[in-house]
Amino acid sequence: MGETRTIHFVSLGCAKNRVDTEVMLGVSGQSGFEVVQDPATAEVIVINTCGFIGPAKVESIETILEMSAYKESGACDKLVVAGCLSQRYPEELASDLPEVDHFLGSSDMLKLKSVLGGTKDRMLVGNPAQYTMRADDPRVLTGKTHRAYVKIAEGCNRECSFCAIPSFRGKQRSRTIADLVREAEQLAASGVVELNLISQDTIAYGRDLPERESLAELLRALGDVDGVRWVRAHYLYPEKVTDGLVEVFSQHEKVLPYIDMPLQHASDNMLRAMRRGHGGDRMYKVVERLRHAIPDLVFRSTFIVGHPGETDEDFDELRQFIEWADLDHVGVFLYSPEEGTRSGEMADAVDAAVAEARHAELMELQRPISRARLDLRVGTELDVLVEGVSDESEWLLQGRWWGQAPEVDGGVYLANGTAQAGEIRRVLVTDAADYDLMADFIDGPGGRDAPPDAKDPRKPKVRLRTLP
Repeated sequence: MGETRTIHFVSLGCAKNRVDTEVMLGVSGQSGFEVVQDPATAEVIVINTCGFIGPAKVESIETILEMSAYKESGACDKLVVAGCLSQRYPEELASDLPEVDHFLGSSDMLKLKSVLGGTKDRMLVGNPAQYTMRADDPRVLTGKTHRAYVKIAEGCNRECSFCAIPSFRGKQRSRTIADLVREAEQLAASGVVELNLISQDTIAYGRDLPERESLAELLRALGDVDGVRWVRAHYLYPEKVTDGLVEVFSQHEKVLPYIDMPLQHASDNMLRAMRRGHGGDRMYKVVERLRHAIPDLVFRSTFIVGHPGETDEDFDELRQFIEWADLDHVGVFLYSPEEGTRSGEMADAVDAAVAEARHAELMELQRPISRARLDLRVGTELDVLVEGVSDESEWLLQGRWWGQAPEVDGGVYLANGTAQAGEIRRVLVTDAADYDLMADFIDGPGGRDAPPDAKDPRKPKVRLRTLP
């Protein structure tokens, strides 16, 4: 047998891309390759690109050029570009990037095996509709091994005017509940306690399946898997939410009452231009209904500013909605014009400086709202998933309570006691900042009970994340 060959991966873009990269990591392991962190020592370099919006495309191209330099200065003899960018622009990339040896698309992760086996084919970008992930696909988790993203569907059937994803990810293709439960069982057996469900349009899960399986049924099934402690659903489209789905969020002990629903805007004019299929009135109704129906709901949403035709009046409506909605977590994105989309062909572009000012204004508007929502937790007990040593200090631990999704919602700094990463522990919240909490383990040294409405007078022991 020859020496083990080395491979290096770069994964760009969203959590769905991360899962795709983890599958390619599994393929490389089955092919006998050793993953290395230093690209200079890798004989094969794989870049999983993002092609969603302009800045992501620029980052992908810059990364390809950066990694291609290792063909001269390092050990690289094979450069592979995969993912959405090559799916979207295969011919252009093949022409403009002669240094790339192989191109894979957004659904061609398993084809990496033939690349590593020595295929001479350069263009391996296929039809995304021909692939849907399965539980028996090889996969190696990256990051924290006690949590995982679970991709419940591929593609999207929506026709939002600003989004090009259906054009290169294809139509929605849901996985079956049986297959997803099998993957959840495998993940739980490996030590995963938190499942974060992702897709392009999670609320539409199962509608394309012959059995018409529903998201509510899926959540129940995954929540019943032994070893799974938390199940969180991301990217719910703001359409009619069924009573059955509300019941699962409000009553199943493992399905977190955490709603991640990208609302995008609140103005009738903008929602119509974005082709969202509803008006601003729907936004108010869905937030009000979920707040009343799901006890202790944590609500996350995202919005777009600077879409073509957005007037000062439209922006004022969005600002008023955010003030009214009192959401726990908010992300705001600048509109990015994309070729092949209806929005990209619209007139009435918003000046970049105006869009940036609107972005800054909404983020500043949300900051005290987020702080006030976290202030309500001070003096109360919460379950926290311990992530490991804090990035603030080696003397502290860091985790997340169930109302914080990984990588987007802040964290909890744990000031006393010891715990292992992956444990879910009871804590007493002692302080809050704009996006983070400070807490003590209740069952450790220094822990104590407090009335639900108590405010702990002690100052936090670390600097919490607060915007200037």
